[in-house]
Amino acid sequence: MQDISFDGYDQKTPLTEAATLRTLNAFAVDLISIPSVEDLFWYVAQNVVGHLKFSDCVIYQANDAQTELVQVAALGEKNPFGRSILNPLKIPFGQGVTGQVAESREAIIISDLKEEQNYIADTQPARSEICVPLVCGNRIVGVIDSEDPEPNAFGSAELEILITIAALTSAKLELLAEVERSQRRYLDLVEVHAQLSQEATSRKALETELFKARNMEAVGRLTGRFAHEFNNLLTVISGNLEFLEADLASGASLETLQAAQTAAERGSKLISSMLAYSQRTRLSPEDVDMNRFATWVRNQTNPELHGPIELERQENVWPIKADVGVLEAVVLNLIANARDAMPDGDVIRVKVENVVHNLTDGRNLTTRLIPGRYVRLSVSDRGEGIENESLQQIFDPFFTTKVVGEGTGLGLSMTLGFMQQSGGTVEVNSEVGKGSVFALYFPVNAP
Repeated sequence: MQDISFDGYDQKTPLTEAATLRTLNAFAVDLISIPSVEDLFWYVAQNVVGHLKFSDCVIYQANDAQTELVQVAALGEKNPFGRSILNPLKIPFGQGVTGQVAESREAIIISDLKEEQNYIADTQPARSEICVPLVCGNRIVGVIDSEDPEPNAFGSAELEILITIAALTSAKLELLAEVERSQRRYLDLVEVHAQLSQEATSRKALETELFKARNMEAVGRLTGRFAHEFNNLLTVISGNLEFLEADLASGASLETLQAAQTAAERGSKLISSMLAYSQRTRLSPEDVDMNRFATWVRNQTNPELHGPIELERQENVWPIKADVGVLEAVVLNLIANARDAMPDGDVIRVKVENVVHNLTDGRNLTTRLIPGRYVRLSVSDRGEGIENESLQQIFDPFFTTKVVGEGTGLGLSMTLGFMQQSGGTVEVNSEVGKGSVFALYFPVNAP
């Protein structure tokens, strides 16, 4: 069996061909489980070249631009301990022995570095050097370099060994690169899938919102036309009742007439609510200081009917414009609803504050709201709360959870219509058993 002897690291100690083959075979087997490029380079330097009696080994990695080599793994004086390199060199392509190999992609042996003008000395000057490229496809990915303090330390046997090591290393590098590309493609697919899922979810939500908007618009148009026609009939009925009142003398007849007039007035209020929902109410907006308005509403309400009202106001609240008459009716309706939600009685809380709305705020707004500055008036109760199923319907015309005769189901419909016509909207947060919060958003300086 032929012996291969090496000077330097284990000087004059022969390395048999069998030992070399065992090292290369172990390398080929271990290649399967090496997980990363960094692990591979250090394994080659310390567990392969280091076991083959080379005096040292330095592995360079090429940058993506294919212009520079940098030392990334080593064995010998460049590697004082662990996975560390002493003063790692960066060598441009074409410079020094390693740079020439990177540029030419051909292995090289320098028998005597004293005769090599391009030699770049590292920690200690050497006399001989062997260097082989690492090539993947059409790219140079690195260089395996070994130096020796003695001249003529390397021959064809050492060159064949390093070329074999380089070939195995390059094959593993290509495999790792393909794994990375596969992982990147997988992550790209995951991201695309997530985007498509999000788009599908967003599209579904948008379709639901569009359907709801079209439904409300259709109901609003129908409600508006009906309200106008019915209002004309009520006007005629009320006028005739006034004429009859002047002609009637008996008490029984007057009482009957007054009952008819009361019914007509109730019908008129019902029509007003329907017109508000359809956003066809003739509003007369004026400047409103919401703090003063909230104080006035609290003073106007009867604590025996509505329960105690706790008022929280923010200083320097922004000015808004609103129809005060309709605003009063809306807020009083919310306070009445809060009272009804707490049959055993509790504190009703009215809060006034400045808010800035952004599209990312995630508020439970009933309709879309343009980003900007708003004054928010909220009415809170600690009542029974609203079931999720009912929460989706509370603004529908004539929807009510009250018994027949206790409500028309138009209060919240009128509220939403008024708020939209005023440039704002309504926010609802409710939890069963803990209560509800209805918040009105008024745009600052709304026309």
